Amino acid sequence: MAQNGTTENGVTGANGDGSPPMPFPQPVKVQEIRHTKIFINNEWHTSLKGKTFQTFNPATGVKICEVEEADKTMETIDTGKPFLHSFFIDLDGSIKTLRYYAGWADKIHGKTMPVGKCLCAWNFPLLMFMWKVAPALCCGNTVVIKPAEQTPLTALHVGSLIKEAGFPPGVVNIVPGFGPTAGAAIASHMGIDKVAFTGSTKVGQLIKEAAAKSNLKRVTLELGGKNPCIVFADSDLQLAVEETQKGAFFNQGQCCTAASRVFVEEQVYEEFVRRSVESAKSIVIGDPLDPRTSHGPQIDQKQFDKILELIDSGKKEGAKLECGGVAMEDTGLYIQPAVFSHVKDHMRIAKEEIFGPVQCIFRFKSQQEAIERANSTEYGLASAVFTRNLDRALSVSAALETGTVWVNCYNALHAQAPFGGYKMSGNGRELGEYALAEYSEVKAVTIKLTEAL
Repeated sequence: MAQNGTTENGVTGANGDGSPPMPFPQPVKVQEIRHTKIFINNEWHTSLKGKTFQTFNPATGVKICEVEEADKTMETIDTGKPFLHSFFIDLDGSIKTLRYYAGWADKIHGKTMPVGKCLCAWNFPLLMFMWKVAPALCCGNTVVIKPAEQTPLTALHVGSLIKEAGFPPGVVNIVPGFGPTAGAAIASHMGIDKVAFTGSTKVGQLIKEAAAKSNLKRVTLELGGKNPCIVFADSDLQLAVEETQKGAFFNQGQCCTAASRVFVEEQVYEEFVRRSVESAKSIVIGDPLDPRTSHGPQIDQKQFDKILELIDSGKKEGAKLECGGVAMEDTGLYIQPAVFSHVKDHMRIAKEEIFGPVQCIFRFKSQQEAIERANSTEYGLASAVFTRNLDRALSVSAALETGTVWVNCYNALHAQAPFGGYKMSGNGRELGEYALAEYSEVKAVTIKLTEAL
């Protein structure tokens, strides 16, 4: 995500869309969380089976509250991401997404729309909520949201705002729960016409299978990624270092767009590694609610353990751990951002989606070699090219098998631009005009004109 600059007093500059600057936020306190029930027809309901599940603050390991669990039927505290990221990126991006699709609402003519249902990811719960809901509502759908079980609180709070805003009952419904129960029920329901899912490739495959076995409902999937960045020797090297590290470490590496494979031309390889290590060591790790923090904890113990296991595999397979890659000794699920050099394509850290703060730096000799190695993966979500040569930038961008290519930048996502992947990174597109087609059906009506008609 592109982030607005901030002044010393925390006030952002212009948003670029004519809206006024966002004032410096005040962190949400735990006691302010009030919405933990299932939101259906603008009313709050308890689980029919009386079941609840716990949600934890990953920064401290302390239980936040218990949430009603739906069966077959607040952002920073919930995810652990740094507070300023939540406010200036997630919230700002959500507002821009809503404004963009609000402008489309009266420009869709002569189309019938299916009822849309959405399953949201835990790493950007508010933003993913808006990416799904805004185009669906714009096209006249009603929606059912199942937020990720790790981060249900943001969606439930939005439910209260939806009711306060005067939405008719039943237009937006929110059912917190687990994938094998609530999620599976949505994917296989005969009365649901569309499912949009953001998450792992494995779960995406299960959703497509359930859709095929039920009513052949339409499915759009935004899944995993093992995203390559190609850094040429003629690039602005410091810019490339900064942007690739933002891509690798933003949201603690818990992004499907994470810049986890950085291919650097051999002439500048050693200097790029040196600067990357220097940059990684300057990252501020701490309390996500502290405005000075730029790196928070991982989402839960399972993900924490998986990341450390993959870091260990990298060391065993011969990559050089230049810095970081160890757990913090104090409370919370913190991992120091890791930089690996001398990474080879066959290593696990080069092939598997880590979903953690791990940057892998590879060496390449020629442009064709870099393209072939970048494309040599089952994923195809995003990529980046760093060069001062425009012809090279355009030719490499065309050759990369990814749904998004960034040139001399990273994570530059906009509500107006389509987003989605090739291959095992998913199907369909979110955002932009392309997303509207995912939430509507085309019907041709032919009328034979006569004197009576």
